[in-house]
Amino acid sequence: MPDFDVVVIGAGAAGLSVAAIGAGLGLKVALVERGRMGGDCLNYGCVPSKAMLAAGHAAAEARAAGRFGIRLAPPEIDWAGVRAHVQGAIARIAPNDSAARYRGMGVEVIEASAHFTAPDEIEAGGRRLTFRRAVIAAGSSAVIPDLPGLDGVPWLTNETLFDLEEPPGHLLILGGGPIGVEMAQAHARLGCLVTVIESAPRILAREDDELAEGVRAALLADGVTLAEGQPVARLEQLEPDSPAATAGVVAVLADGKRIAGTHLLLAVGRAPRLAGLDLVAGGVEAGPKGVRTRADLRSVSNRRVWAVGDIADPEGIGPRAFTHVAGQHAGIVVRSMLFRLPGTKVDYAALPRVTYTDPELAQVGLTEAEARAAGHDDLRIHRWPLSENDRAIAEGRPEGLVKLVVTAKGRLLGAGLLAPRAGEMAGLYGLMIGRRLPLSALAGMVLPYPTLSEGGKRAAGEFYTPKLLSSFTKRLLGLLKRLP
Repeated sequence: MPDFDVVVIGAGAAGLSVAAIGAGLGLKVALVERGRMGGDCLNYGCVPSKAMLAAGHAAAEARAAGRFGIRLAPPEIDWAGVRAHVQGAIARIAPNDSAARYRGMGVEVIEASAHFTAPDEIEAGGRRLTFRRAVIAAGSSAVIPDLPGLDGVPWLTNETLFDLEEPPGHLLILGGGPIGVEMAQAHARLGCLVTVIESAPRILAREDDELAEGVRAALLADGVTLAEGQPVARLEQLEPDSPAATAGVVAVLADGKRIAGTHLLLAVGRAPRLAGLDLVAGGVEAGPKGVRTRADLRSVSNRRVWAVGDIADPEGIGPRAFTHVAGQHAGIVVRSMLFRLPGTKVDYAALPRVTYTDPELAQVGLTEAEARAAGHDDLRIHRWPLSENDRAIAEGRPEGLVKLVVTAKGRLLGAGLLAPRAGEMAGLYGLMIGRRLPLSALAGMVLPYPTLSEGGKRAAGEFYTPKLLSSFTKRLLGLLKRLP
């Protein structure tokens, strides 16, 4: 008889969800976590980064109050107060993810490292745990690039950035993806010099060109320096100018340009946490992108094992490093692993992603480039600028765009949003794409006025304008107007 019905490795978003549901259904569940409960999202990612972005946003709003005829003194940044806000946000949420809470649910929480010793056995904290089913939810960590000189300079990742007791004098950020640009804007608005170095031709290389350009303009307006299309050749340590100063770092670019800073943040990507799991002993196949699974997240090589969250690499789909994907994965595992429901599989057609800069960039479904690459040639692209939105004008924030990617028959494939709080608007488009609702459902919605959401309704309406103004419609109206 196995010791546990389910053993979960990793107490991040995905692991916590699986453990809670399993225990709630009356199963005997063990949850193993070697670090902090709540994983990266709570402790080093989503929560602290959004808390810091909120502080930067408050400072920016104070500086921009003049657009309303309100004169304020330039804000003074209390770094200790900012840190207290960030840590306070973590502390307030932490009880929801705590070991005590999960033990109260009936989950056996083991605070230790875990590794496989057999296809049906895991060792954790000196104990050998046999299981019917296991779920690997060990997450991901920042990629440490193989750069000459990196081992000779101090550097930060998202796991150490929020521990700085003093603000960076000049923060160099390697990587212009979502983490890089979010932290660039937050620190720039909090009074730091910031330079983002991106080897690709532009920042946010995966995002739609038009929308990414809006984020780029916002970063430049906040004083961020962008070095795009600039691979780093090597790193060097910068000696301090005085005995009281700390050593810095110099990034030497491929063209020979030298950029000196006080701190270096590595934000070039994420890698699955595979080390130490001894997956070979467990008969669990994995690759550079994570644990290889089928579409239902079951291991391709060990039928007792599933993988969820950042560490899962579903066949033909690949990993997605988002907390909301971890939640989606938990639901899939419950259906496929516990209830044995056939046909359960990952589907990212309506997956949202958000870069939480100001303005935010939200993308649901396919970008225009992704849709064309997928073979959708007969597309209709409909845009509505926020410069035509009454709420945006009233709030003095008319920069932004709603961009819809639609088939010729009116099916929404993707929606890109560049707007303040765009992430709050994304759910509507996810529902439409996920449920395959016709574009007419959006065009015919009655939305409260004035709201930014009206931009999507107006963009959808553009799809039907040619039909409404067609010669056939005009002839029909000419006949109808003769009726009594």
